Amino acid sequence: MKKLFALLFILVFSVVFAQVDTAQVVIPNRKNSAEALSKPYLILISADGFRSDYFEKYNPKNLVKYAQNGVSAKAMIPSFPSITFPNHWSLITGLYPSHHGLIDNYFYDYKKEKFYAMSNKENAEDGSWYGGIPLWSLAEKQGMLSASMMWVGSASDAGGMRPSYYYHYHEKFRPNEKADKVINWLKLPEANRPHFISLYFPEVDEAGHHFGPDSPETEKAVHLLDEAFGNLVRKVNDLGLKNVNFIFVSDHGMIKIDAEKHLVIPEMLFDKNRFDFYNAQTLVRIVVKNPEEVKKAYRELKQNKTSDYDVYLDERFPRKLNFAQRDDHYNRIGQILLVPKPSKVFVEKGKKISTGKHGYNPYKVPEMKAVFFASGPAFKRNHRIGEFRNVNIYPIVSGVLGLKISTPIDGTSKIEKKILQ
Repeated sequence: MKKLFALLFILVFSVVFAQVDTAQVVIPNRKNSAEALSKPYLILISADGFRSDYFEKYNPKNLVKYAQNGVSAKAMIPSFPSITFPNHWSLITGLYPSHHGLIDNYFYDYKKEKFYAMSNKENAEDGSWYGGIPLWSLAEKQGMLSASMMWVGSASDAGGMRPSYYYHYHEKFRPNEKADKVINWLKLPEANRPHFISLYFPEVDEAGHHFGPDSPETEKAVHLLDEAFGNLVRKVNDLGLKNVNFIFVSDHGMIKIDAEKHLVIPEMLFDKNRFDFYNAQTLVRIVVKNPEEVKKAYRELKQNKTSDYDVYLDERFPRKLNFAQRDDHYNRIGQILLVPKPSKVFVEKGKKISTGKHGYNPYKVPEMKAVFFASGPAFKRNHRIGEFRNVNIYPIVSGVLGLKISTPIDGTSKIEKKILQ
């Protein structure tokens, strides 16, 4: 019997493994325009969950070297909420989550009458969920080829054009394999060679969630990524290409949470006749079904809350977080927000709690802050700047590549002017 179960397990595992699509997707019949051929190359790298102090904490030698030689920021401020999908889409569109619509990793759209979940491939590759013009689409529309290694939304048709080269999301490639595939793109003939490449690494975030930001596992993940980055830069240099630039960012940081004393969802919210609620653990969004009851529900929640979290009417939410109904272009946020104090989380019965977490207000919780550095011919050398918001990455990339921003964004050219040669 044990042998039979073992055989069945192997067969099931083999089927699941075989279903993972690891093949590159190439959009046929695209070539760089004559103007694009004269433009620089830029590789935008995201290390998910790479906290702003990990350089000092873990001393990744390759990353530190290039950060010191180029432009580096004290920290980069994530958009709120400081979680993965909203911030990757903010980085690539220059829009706050409330403006591009990806307000959480999981949410409900009342107009579509459908749920979005980051783990749902159908959602993730459906461009109708995503607002804004991602940088690869901006480049492609202006005659410049692009490529993406599993950046959020890069397999979708958001913005009207996919990258010329991309992969469906999976976690079968190790960091060095991803770096090698970027090198393969840069080895293509000039006419077919992407000038804008976006590259995503999840390892540091995964270690931070499972083991916490102070763990040996997270340190190991940082150095694994550092090795891949070092190999990528060396191999790029070996190609002899002129004017290759790098931008290294993260989407958010990480904090160890209080797993022993988690917060309980207020009982009144389970009344489905009155409320829908969406729990991201570091933020609970509440939709009051009868708009006339919003103030009443707010007062009830305020009266019964503990000192471990705050209750906000969304219209009174801190303006600089850009996460209220006045900002909500897609009507996805809700009218009331429950915001736990760090390092508390809301946990529903039967749900698991990770050791590390993110999502808090980055202005109040420094552990949420992300990292930024840039190096290459386009950037100043040995230059340090202060903190800035991540929506400013879009105009920086556009400035390096000579792309014209075609729609309004939340980022400005202020940081671009400070760091470009």
